Amino acid sequence: MSGVWVFKSNGVVHRESGDGRIGRRKVLVHKPTQQVVTSYEMLEKLLLELGWERYLDDPFLLQFHKRSSVHLISLPREFCRFGSVNMYDIVVKNRNMFEVRDA
Repeated sequence: MSGVWVFKSNGVVHRESGDGRIGRRKVLVHKPTQQVVTSYEMLEKLLLELGWERYLDDPFLLQFHKRSSVHLISLPREFCRFGSVNMYDIVVKNRNMFEVRDA
């Protein structure tokens, strides 16, 4: 990830990409339908269709497990904290079904 850290006089810091644009937000896309995942309800429906099951009831995480594998998907409880690391975890564990794109 290339870029430049910009420090503002008001104390705000952000990273700009090499071409001067602020780093883009990422979105998770369900490839078969080309839909952007906009909520955990939507994501859970898609994962259940792929054979994932809700795992335990953790107060801080949403977790999904697939019986046919050792994989576990752990997500922060609030969708606003759902980030690119979580998105790439889903992509790796569901090849050809999801992808991460710039918003």
